[in-house]
Amino acid sequence: MGTGKSLVGKVLEQRTGFRRFDTDEIISSKLRMPIEKIFSTHGEKHFRELETETLLSLSTEEPTIIVTGGGIVLRSGNADLLKGLGAVVWLDADEATLRTRIDRLSDRPLLQTGNPEATLSELLEARQPLYRSAADLRVDISQKNSEQIAELILKNIRDFPVGE
Repeated sequence: MGTGKSLVGKVLEQRTGFRRFDTDEIISSKLRMPIEKIFSTHGEKHFRELETETLLSLSTEEPTIIVTGGGIVLRSGNADLLKGLGAVVWLDADEATLRTRIDRLSDRPLLQTGNPEATLSELLEARQPLYRSAADLRVDISQKNSEQIAELILKNIRDFPVGE
């Protein structure tokens, strides 16, 4: 959350010419409502089910870029689905950097709590081991713009067999 996954995905799409799939965009389009509305109307559990369905619908017969929401690893089996689609990249930053980036955004449904800072800390604590386990490549996004992040990914991803 707040790492710039969607923007970096768009930069990668432009630089590689690969087709890009953004699971949040797919789900939002399918339900014809923004993610925060999906959370408030249908709940997080339903959203996580939709994420899994979306992953299962994606094919990597040709090189693609798949951008997911940060909570996709919470559902059992999703990390394996991602790994089956190719190399998994974790965009990471320290909590202070994420807090600064997220403060500029008001559409984070999981942070609509009485204490968003504490909620962010709890989310990171729960998710980081899952990210670490799922990731083939970790990229620290602190002090980097989307172009620099994309360059790091392209430079390092060549070391991973894609789609195996």
